Amino acid sequence: MKVLVLGSNGLVGKSVVKVFNNEPDVKEVIASNRNDTDLFNFKETQSLIESTKPNIVINAAAKVGGIKANNEMRVDFILENLKININFLEACIPYPEIKIINLGSSCIYPLETPNPIKEESFMSGKLEVTNSPYAMAKLTAVEMGRSLNVQYGHKVLNLMPTNLYGPNDRFTEDESHVIPGLILKMHKAKLSKQKYFNVWGTGKPLREFMFVDDLSKAILFLIKNEYSDKDLVNIGTGEEISIYELAKKVKNIVGYKGELKFDHNKLDGIPRKLLDSSIISDLGWKPETNLNDGLKMTYDWFTKNT
Repeated sequence: MKVLVLGSNGLVGKSVVKVFNNEPDVKEVIASNRNDTDLFNFKETQSLIESTKPNIVINAAAKVGGIKANNEMRVDFILENLKININFLEACIPYPEIKIINLGSSCIYPLETPNPIKEESFMSGKLEVTNSPYAMAKLTAVEMGRSLNVQYGHKVLNLMPTNLYGPNDRFTEDESHVIPGLILKMHKAKLSKQKYFNVWGTGKPLREFMFVDDLSKAILFLIKNEYSDKDLVNIGTGEEISIYELAKKVKNIVGYKGELKFDHNKLDGIPRKLLDSSIISDLGWKPETNLNDGLKMTYDWFTKNT
């Protein structure tokens, strides 16, 4: 296998490069990021595909962020993700022999979809309002992949991972997902000995979280098993936790001694989001990292690298 990884500097991209570099069956891993190719530029994207001639392209490139960033930077999220998806998929048109792994997000599923969420819920209802622009870009990529298959014969596998976290995540004040955001802010609260720590929302929403290396191993598992029965597959742990309980876990791991307070004036987002990952679990795959261990490894990386 000669594997091209788009977005190799991000949370998922770095993990994929690491996991695939340790796989004997992979001949070469080409790690591409914005330093060598501007995926907003079609000609540069086209040149990358033409010059590398990979057997497999894994698209881990995306503009991502938490509920605040998604809700406030709506134009940025839809435009940037659409540009990435359109350019890389169009650049692959002349090469139907390339297997395409396109990474989406569980946010593509409608707001009122029954949990656990099955792949059949795709485009069956209204999107959750806080991240609908990002979700729309990801939905478009799935439809484009299906169109490539019908018109040109490409094999495009769209993977929908649950909420991811781990080393190399984005630890910022305003644009992080919930776990890196909690880790960053609670670490600062610990250092400044704050008596109270405010958590966004009520703490009631239920979420499913997966350590990023487990997604990378799932991608490798599906490639090695030459899976092609479906073009849309959920990747999750099957376990959920409330934001309240998650905040308590992060508090314990970080060592913050103050009191948690929940800001009920902030948006919660979708009340519950648990994926049905029975397609890949029935094939024999399962995640290796539990939430406690994953949080500890993530915080350890954060303290050493930020």
